[in-house]
Amino acid sequence: MTTPTIVTSLLAVAIAALTSALITWTCRPLLQRYALARPNARSSHRIPTPQGAGIAVVSATLVVALAWAAWVNVAIPPALVIATIVIALVGLADDIVSLPVLVRLVLQAACVSAVVFTAPDDARIVSALPLALERGLILLAGIWFVNLVNFMDGLDLMTVAEVVPVTAALLLLGLLGELSWPAVLIATALCGAMLGFAPFNKPVAKVFLGDVGSLPIGLLLGWCLLELAWHGQPAAALLLPAYYLADSTITLFRRVARREQFWSAHRSHFYQRATDNGFSVPRVIGDVFGLNLMLAALAILTVRAGSMTVTLITLLTSAIAVVVVMRRFSRLQAS
Repeated sequence: MTTPTIVTSLLAVAIAALTSALITWTCRPLLQRYALARPNARSSHRIPTPQGAGIAVVSATLVVALAWAAWVNVAIPPALVIATIVIALVGLADDIVSLPVLVRLVLQAACVSAVVFTAPDDARIVSALPLALERGLILLAGIWFVNLVNFMDGLDLMTVAEVVPVTAALLLLGLLGELSWPAVLIATALCGAMLGFAPFNKPVAKVFLGDVGSLPIGLLLGWCLLELAWHGQPAAALLLPAYYLADSTITLFRRVARREQFWSAHRSHFYQRATDNGFSVPRVIGDVFGLNLMLAALAILTVRAGSMTVTLITLLTSAIAVVVVMRRFSRLQAS
């Protein structure tokens, strides 16, 4: 096996970015015709905008990662590739015809199950737990992570502001020998693909990812973080997506407590409330991106320090930082 280097990694990022941008540019007229997202009371956009550019992001990610894997003789799990394609097709169908909630959930669960239950038995996070119980908990967490990435994809550049710092941190951890190579290849290609998509999604967005993008991105990113946890770094795996986890999970519990239909579209997330409270879209995205850079730095520090004391300090620091940002988003801005 030839291990990836920083030069080949940067080349892969560039190729994935160019591929993603080219496919997005090519597909946009077709999406304008068949997959138009029209604004409603719960939308953050004001004009009809094509959705479905996730086709470009996911295609570029898989093509570059698989080609790179063949070149360096690294095996990316076939179950992950197949599940990613299937869940992307589920998302595409939902973008066009809007599938029933139960159908979507069952198909998502099948895709996550295929990834989780085909992993080697020695891939463990808490070895004291029975394997079946741990895998069951990971399955539930995986389904939630896939959906929360979808829920949080409600503002121009929001998913870019999340995925790019996380995948860049995963690439760095891989180059430092702290992550499996298959996960490094996926994370690197996904980072590049999101960068290629970014110019089309900057405010005001010309095209959206759609479920065809957010769902498989959630699956791929969740698997990379799971690989990090299996590599003995569960704290770092929690730190990297901490803002997404906090915003979406707290919002879910609030909606359940208010007996709302938590599975339906809404504008209750902290980042959505921020725009309602007078924050501009660039400011919200800038705050989230800055927070994610901080979380990435804390995750890398945790891994490299290898100290329980440092881990506890970074977890506490990240929790405070996330709460500060969410509280700021919740407050009305002075005119």
